[in-house]
Amino acid sequence: MKLLQINSVCGSGSTGRIAKNIHDLFAKLGHECLFAYGRGTAPPGINSLRIGTDLDNYLHAAATRLFDIHGFSSTAATKKFINMIKDYSPDLIHLHNLHGYYINVELLFNYLKEASKPIIWTLHDCWSFTGHCAHFDYISCKRWQENCHNCPQKGIYPSSFLFDNSKNNYLKKRNLFTSVANMVIVTPSKWLASIVEKSFLNGYPLQVIYNGIDLDVFKSRKNDFRQRNHLEGKIIILGVANIWAFKKGLDDFINLSKTIDNDKFKIVLVGLNEQQLKKMPKNILGIERTNNEQELAEIYSAADVFFNPTYEEVLGMTNIEALACGTPVITYNSGGSPECVSANSGYVIGKGEWNKVPEILDNMKNFQYEQLRDEAKAFDKNTKYMEYITLYKKLINV
Repeated sequence: MKLLQINSVCGSGSTGRIAKNIHDLFAKLGHECLFAYGRGTAPPGINSLRIGTDLDNYLHAAATRLFDIHGFSSTAATKKFINMIKDYSPDLIHLHNLHGYYINVELLFNYLKEASKPIIWTLHDCWSFTGHCAHFDYISCKRWQENCHNCPQKGIYPSSFLFDNSKNNYLKKRNLFTSVANMVIVTPSKWLASIVEKSFLNGYPLQVIYNGIDLDVFKSRKNDFRQRNHLEGKIIILGVANIWAFKKGLDDFINLSKTIDNDKFKIVLVGLNEQQLKKMPKNILGIERTNNEQELAEIYSAADVFFNPTYEEVLGMTNIEALACGTPVITYNSGGSPECVSANSGYVIGKGEWNKVPEILDNMKNFQYEQLRDEAKAFDKNTKYMEYITLYKKLINV
């Protein structure tokens, strides 16, 4: 069986790691897999090809900034890539993130329509069925259910500085993305599945496959994080994000830092950029983003609780990583985040209820620590990504 995966990045970021894990498992089972990506580089040992160049990315981004046509640039790079697909002749094509300034979705879907190959499209966000944005729940926007227009997030990724082309983008995407016959939509949470069912993609078969994590990496690890940062005796409240912004709850962490007893608690935030680090209150320990998963697992292991004050979350991989490291979770009732937290492993609170965290921590004896690792086992990558292999075989009748 020959598989082609397409994603914006390979091996980095959450979607890049997910697709790489699928690639590795598929190859381990003796099948052939090609990973096509649009930005950055691929890790060693991956059968991969890059779609376009850095210049193509910059030109695509410029077209997006000026004309709000994200996904409708990179024409030459996409034509060349389609010829490569024809040469490779995969049995099945697995799409991931098609946004990211690297591919022309009009050319791609016109080819997919003609090729009539089985297609799986894993939606890691909502970009596929909106006229502009990848996330809309945190501002309660409903335009995507009818016909996007006058986008309230024109300046948010993929940001446009001048024109609002959301209405035309929506119509083109609806026509393109509903034109292929043999496609299955996969979402990593029941929450996103419920959203897709209200979108123009609701005519396709839909399956939920939760993302998986590497339980050999994310586990309780002895470390000297507390000693190195002089946090002995402190209750550590940890937050982790790839990019800290309002919707990830950065402001709520800052508000929380103003109310907690500094002699008792310490907030640690991982994933801050240089500018954010300079602005952090003194009672927040800020750490830059790390791609070292073992280092991240050590930080999870050192924390007393993981707080995820997200205002929009497709699943909440950081919740699962924390549980696997033996750290209970407090999260907002947002998107798919509550789906991986039970009454035995943490608390689900309302959006914006950050002020409840100290009270919850005073009752930490209620956490069932011995069950945290067991609950994380439900998200073992080897188990979860075998569900994709089963789906592949079903689609090509193997």
